[in-house]
Amino acid sequence: MTKTYIFSGGGTGGHIFPAVAIAKQLIKIEPNSEILFVGATGKMEMEKVPNEGFNIIGLPVEGLKRSFSFKNFSILLNAVKSYQKAKGIIKTHQPAAVFGTGGFASLPIGLAAAKYKVPLFIWEGNGHAGLSNKILQKRAKRIYCGFDGMDKQFPNGNWIHSGNPVRTEMLELPKKSKAADYFGLKYDLPTVFITGGSLGAKSINLEIEKTAEKWLNKGIQIIWQTGKLFKHNLKHENLWSDAFIKEMPMAYALSDLVISRSGALSVSEIMVTGVPAIFIPSPNVTDDHQTKNALKATKSGGAVLLQDNQLEKLNDLVMDLIEDDLKRNQMREKLLDASKPNATEEITKDMLALL
Repeated sequence: MTKTYIFSGGGTGGHIFPAVAIAKQLIKIEPNSEILFVGATGKMEMEKVPNEGFNIIGLPVEGLKRSFSFKNFSILLNAVKSYQKAKGIIKTHQPAAVFGTGGFASLPIGLAAAKYKVPLFIWEGNGHAGLSNKILQKRAKRIYCGFDGMDKQFPNGNWIHSGNPVRTEMLELPKKSKAADYFGLKYDLPTVFITGGSLGAKSINLEIEKTAEKWLNKGIQIIWQTGKLFKHNLKHENLWSDAFIKEMPMAYALSDLVISRSGALSVSEIMVTGVPAIFIPSPNVTDDHQTKNALKATKSGGAVLLQDNQLEKLNDLVMDLIEDDLKRNQMREKLLDASKPNATEEITKDMLALL
């Protein structure tokens, strides 16, 4: 008999791509399974999920405004509508399980699953639990956590440290020479990779704009993903810059050092690739969870934490690390030792065993 599994998670790539990775692994194990995604109308999952080959249904759900706003009344009304629609989805598709990875849509479909006694599984990639997962924790059969030490977040004890699912292509990076050709750069120069995520990071971009020429003049190559909202006029034969990198494994393969925000997915991908990192947490996220993510990684000794208000120290920190091959090799080994490259397979296997 064909089984249906419902996945829900979105708003950011950090919620979407882990869900996609687990769904694809599930199809490998149970090829006849049907996968359905549930997302928030107007959010990026409504585009990204179909691009990965899965069907998705949108709910009119969105987050409440933190300060008083009359719009909160319509948001609450849409929350009720979303829950009613989610119940209809559960009754129509009769899923074997629902798997939520956080984001607005995870809450109504998770609550609907619990109402109809459909096994609910949730994944929490950050070092600090999101609101949807906090609400759903008592209803979940299992909570998969990207980082250890989540007892305070999930006091019921129904969580395990699984690691975060990463894209399979991150586990076998291409050769450095191939990556150099991809970017039109050299394979034998020290290379720094800067990324602030798909939307970029304004404060980091402004600091790189001031500092990049110093690095280029010292023979350091730069791969710079700016995000779509930032423009600059720097040009150099050893600089590759664009709003988006389609083939992220190429960037990690060529890089000797990465400067990155510390979203859960970014931290996990960097750890499994073993590229020494400087993590600069975003100061604009709920409960400062990016700092908590970065601390989980820096505890291993494979990365350095630099706060957003300390960016004037970035140049000296980069130069110290680029000039110390031994230090970077040690950091690489520590990152790989602390990573969980098989998280996707282990989560899927555990879920099916519990079912």
